[in-house]
Amino acid sequence: MKKNWTIIGIMSGTSLDGIDLACCKFSEDDGKWSYQVQGAETIPYSGFWVERLRNVENASAFEYVRTDLEYGHLIGKVCRKFILDHGITPDFISSHGHTVFHQPDKMITSQIGHGSAITAETGFPVVCDFRTTDVALHGQGAPLVPIGDRLLFSDYNYCLNLGGFANISYEKEGKRIAFDVCPVNIVLNHFSMIAGYAFDFNGDLARSGRTNPELLSRLNSLAYYHQGPPKSLGKEWVISEVFPLMESFKIPVEDQLSTMCSHVAAQVSGAVQTSEHKKILVTGGGALNGFLMEEIKKENKTKIIIPDKGTIEFKEALVFAFLGLLRWTNQVNILSSVTGADRDSIGGSVFAGQ
Repeated sequence: MKKNWTIIGIMSGTSLDGIDLACCKFSEDDGKWSYQVQGAETIPYSGFWVERLRNVENASAFEYVRTDLEYGHLIGKVCRKFILDHGITPDFISSHGHTVFHQPDKMITSQIGHGSAITAETGFPVVCDFRTTDVALHGQGAPLVPIGDRLLFSDYNYCLNLGGFANISYEKEGKRIAFDVCPVNIVLNHFSMIAGYAFDFNGDLARSGRTNPELLSRLNSLAYYHQGPPKSLGKEWVISEVFPLMESFKIPVEDQLSTMCSHVAAQVSGAVQTSEHKKILVTGGGALNGFLMEEIKKENKTKIIIPDKGTIEFKEALVFAFLGLLRWTNQVNILSSVTGADRDSIGGSVFAGQ
């Protein structure tokens, strides 16, 4: 079997920051994987695409299908330029897509950005649609990153990603355990936009506010937090449970942001066994939010490791490139111990190149 692979991993998160692209080189030696990110960048969305992606769940069936295809062509065009700019010849492209619906209790999950459109624009094979097989097997379809945490980041006791949602993974009794912890940037960005900002740079808005104890208590009391793993969150839950609760408190935006940072810190602390002898790797856009990280450190004795900016911003794109590689080589890439599915599975649809 081939031992070295060059793959472009593509990720779009619920926070709508843009399309993350990472050119990743993987090597396998006697069952052990190593990786190198050879180039990466984020392509911000235009205002048109931010609004379209934010509202697509309310579109007609026809408009939804059209958005799926047109968004796939957008990804493909962005990827083609990335390939030309960096002089890359990838073995294939691995794209997460953009999640629109995620309700595993109803056996529904949907990511747009059709693979056929990506391969049509680039000419390279595409692996995508990673979640649907697991959901069909009665799993949560999320989180999927833990297989990468296990095989690529085993030096850490915990891997915490602070993106649209916080998710965590770790080993327990020989099994990988992982789950969505709580919403993060999907909420922080929402209230930052109300204040006229795309996001809360370094948490400065939150730092200027005050945590509202009653709202914090109500947030921490939401039923989801009393469930054990496996469990996962979707945008629909935030819209139905979090936004109405927070908006019912007529407090300044700065206080909303401060309270949400306190909430994230409390939930992260509850998700780990705090110990000075353990290490937690923190990635995702939230790792760049200075105030949020201060709040998390206040609540946690575990040694927090914030890696280089490239790993912070592109770890998910890297891991989805790796998930694509496991799919391509017919190896398990979704763990039932994480998702609660009937069995481990090999997730992903493959579209041949030209």
